[in-house]
Amino acid sequence: MHYQVVSFNYKRCDLEQRETLAFTDDEEIRDFLRTLVHFDFMLEAFVINTCNRIEIVSASRDNFATFHAILGLLSRRTGVGFHELAQSAMRYEDEAAVEHLFSVVSSLDSLVIGEAQITGQVKQGFRLSYENGTAGRELNRVLSYAVKCAAEVRNATNISENPVSIASVAVAQAQELMNGSLAGMTGIVVGTGEMGRLAAKHLLRSGADVLLVSRTRETAEALAEELGENVRVGDFAKLRDYLNRYRLLFSATASPEPIITPGMLEEKALDRIWFDMAIPRDIAEMGGCNVRLYRIDDLQAISKNNHALRQEQALRASEIVQRYKEEFFRWLQALSVEPVIKRMRLDIDGVVDEEVERVLRKGYLPPEYEANLRYAMKQAFDKYLHRPTRQLRAISKESEGSNAIDALKRVFGIDTEDVDPRQYKVSIKDNE
Repeated sequence: MHYQVVSFNYKRCDLEQRETLAFTDDEEIRDFLRTLVHFDFMLEAFVINTCNRIEIVSASRDNFATFHAILGLLSRRTGVGFHELAQSAMRYEDEAAVEHLFSVVSSLDSLVIGEAQITGQVKQGFRLSYENGTAGRELNRVLSYAVKCAAEVRNATNISENPVSIASVAVAQAQELMNGSLAGMTGIVVGTGEMGRLAAKHLLRSGADVLLVSRTRETAEALAEELGENVRVGDFAKLRDYLNRYRLLFSATASPEPIITPGMLEEKALDRIWFDMAIPRDIAEMGGCNVRLYRIDDLQAISKNNHALRQEQALRASEIVQRYKEEFFRWLQALSVEPVIKRMRLDIDGVVDEEVERVLRKGYLPPEYEANLRYAMKQAFDKYLHRPTRQLRAISKESEGSNAIDALKRVFGIDTEDVDPRQYKVSIKDNE
């Protein structure tokens, strides 16, 4: 079983496109969902239908087929070409789908981060599908976790307020100056302290790559490893070369004197946007040199009217989303395999009981050997099942693991439909 979210939202679709794709009423959604789940590879689906996003959340046996079925039905319903829809769609699968849904419900993916309406809108979308018979247990599991994640995000952060963060204001200002997008650009981040770390995180969230530069390379490499892909480490000795190659610079070191001076720049038709987030200054007065320079005072002035300050709390909230996603898949793994293992062992206990009773009834062994016989048979079965049990748990972690477990259940006639999932649910706090 796979999760998938096909999203048409404000990030890639303009208002006119979203208006075309939007469902006009609940009955139109019900018809769409009934047709969608009619495909044999589809299990469940529901629709998130708001002014900023139209998303189809699904559980299926085949993500590839599901994606094409969704686009095909949307194309038929709206008259928009299949390939045009494919270019506008944002597609999330399995872990990425769960993380995206958690982010949406926690209002981290909203146009206005921290807005309160989206959680209720997603719950309403699921409820409509559940009552329609097109969503059930599989999507209810992931949505239940999403709602709990959103609750912790609200309780652990003040994401609906405007936290003060010079780094978030700097990146937001850069994004505004670049017509709303930093995608495909590289931002130089000089300094690996808290300010540099936040600047790098905000750049990554904005779609930019990050070039980390520090006098202490080991520190930069450790931070790059923490931040993940799209981050590389540069040599401090080559800072001059970087300044003449890339447009964006975010500097926040503890140097008592400027580390960037006019003599480091070459005459190039390169309009640079620099942010000096350090006190004392990292960047000397540049004079011209095709540099638009923002210092601490400039950023503080911008911050008074800049709602992107919520990004600071969004970073904290994203860590909560990651934690809930990991916990959800650990629970899902346990739910898929542990009931099967338990039922196999219970069945074996029953077989042992039957065989011991038969041996004694037939008089093959005297009654005083019952305990030893029972122990020997149980030990033999346990030893035989040890390796298959380990392999089952390993298989359950693989992307196609659920298919293997389902096949095993069919072969051995194991039914886990009556299992209470709460007995396999581990507290988030227990795993910290």
